[in-house]
Amino acid sequence: MTEEPTITSNPVGVYIAQLTGYRAFVPADLPPKPPLQLAGDLLMLHSAADRAIGRLDAATQLLPNPDLFVAMYVRREAVYSSQIEGTQASLTDLLEYEADGAAKGTSSDVKDVVNYVAALDYGLDRLKTLPLSLRLIKEIHAVLLDGAGAHLEPGEFRRSQNWIGPGGCTLATASFVPPPPHEVMRLMGNLELFLHDESPIPPLLRCAIAHVQFETIHPFLDGNGRVGRLLITFWLCWKTILARPLLYLSDYFKRNRSEYYDRLQAVRDQGDWNGWLRFFLEGVRTVSAEASDTARKIHEMREHHRALLADETGGPAVLDRLFARPMVTVNQVRDTIGMTYPVAADLVKFMEANGLLVETTGRARNRVFAYRPYLALLGEDPLLRRPEMAEG
Repeated sequence: MTEEPTITSNPVGVYIAQLTGYRAFVPADLPPKPPLQLAGDLLMLHSAADRAIGRLDAATQLLPNPDLFVAMYVRREAVYSSQIEGTQASLTDLLEYEADGAAKGTSSDVKDVVNYVAALDYGLDRLKTLPLSLRLIKEIHAVLLDGAGAHLEPGEFRRSQNWIGPGGCTLATASFVPPPPHEVMRLMGNLELFLHDESPIPPLLRCAIAHVQFETIHPFLDGNGRVGRLLITFWLCWKTILARPLLYLSDYFKRNRSEYYDRLQAVRDQGDWNGWLRFFLEGVRTVSAEASDTARKIHEMREHHRALLADETGGPAVLDRLFARPMVTVNQVRDTIGMTYPVAADLVKFMEANGLLVETTGRARNRVFAYRPYLALLGEDPLLRRPEMAEG
């Protein structure tokens, strides 16, 4: 006689013991039941997070070209989100590749981050004509995993069982096993309906709930964490909670990585939505405040540096370029200002002497220069890989 699978349940889903010995978790449909309520400290935290987003939007209006700020925050997010998954590439690695890719080549880690930037840019562009949907989610995944190999099924929901846990673990020893593959399409369909539902759930709560559900379903064979974090930004932009895509929680999740995973698991195991919502809303509040402060400091620094370069041929034009691409070669400076190579080289030397640029490669030829003060405001030091200069 065949033993039937056993089921253990809680308000947010069921663990179903499979015949081969492991337990797979199947989440309940959204929205959560009973409905989640904003009260007490959660209500206050939600209000604080909402106000912080408003201040972030206002702070970016101070910048002469907010899109340049957005471009850098996109890259910063790509690095941090990829690092959560074990990628070692830094923001400096990415920017150096963009400045000098042909000469430097690319590692698989840098390729992962480059793909993340492409997926984020692609998704934001597609949202202008396509709602947030399963179709868009699969398209984003295909861009994210470009070149990763057909065995990972880029752009397709999984057709086999996956699991989460330390390296070398099996289905039987995994920390968490998502739903069986035959449940994925149904669950993702319900998630899509929840994203489009007009019921009176505050947008930040809907976003937080959807993130947990996506990570619990784990619909792809690879890239689930990165796509799930991308969806936070896509949702906020699609619903015009953000005027510009500037709120990225990967840095907060990375700094609090253990708690991030513990909070997700506590929802599944204990139905602890309140613990997750506190963590998520505090992240929104913290990251929004940090980004607002960074925008203010960048505005002040830009004005100071523009005054410094006002009398230098091509200086203001190069400075504008550096806010979009903070690593540059002399040839790129030459192309930017439309002058001769010696004039470009003299400008680079002036900017080096005044602490705006620093050479990052240590090479005699094909040198790359970083706009170090700007990168410092973004939490990056391009010289950390060269200890002999890091204190300079």
